[in-house]
Amino acid sequence: MSINPELQGRSYPASEPYQVGREKIREFARSVKAGHAAHYDVAEAAQLGYSDLVAPPTFAVIVAQRADAQLISDPEAGIDFTRVVHADQRFTHHRPIVAGDELIAELHVDSVRAMGDGALLTTRSEISTTEGEKVATAVSSILVRGEGQ
Repeated sequence: MSINPELQGRSYPASEPYQVGREKIREFARSVKAGHAAHYDVAEAAQLGYSDLVAPPTFAVIVAQRADAQLISDPEAGIDFTRVVHADQRFTHHRPIVAGDELIAELHVDSVRAMGDGALLTTRSEISTTEGEKVATAVSSILVRGEGQ
């Protein structure tokens, strides 16, 4: 296995803050075909009790993938991104993401499991506001195919 097994238990510090903007929410909602008016119209979001546009639940992947990039680019990890297959993605939301949020994510490598000459890595991104309010937990599994696969 070319993946460093000592990655398990490693944490990467919070990434650069991501400013959630109205247009980013609208663009993402269109791309995932989320049709609810609260993703596009501030007045509609306000009628539901939100301070601004509310992001679709999977919007958290944007912030989580920025955190994952730290692991992928870590030379000690031994990950060849051309051999990566995304296996699983799950979210636990602590509160909705809304326009105006400034989010950061701390990445944790929860497990590294050898699979033939490859490995399955499970990571967890703890997403919060820059003020420390928990927003979401994103758990992702990637399969890094070995050289013979």
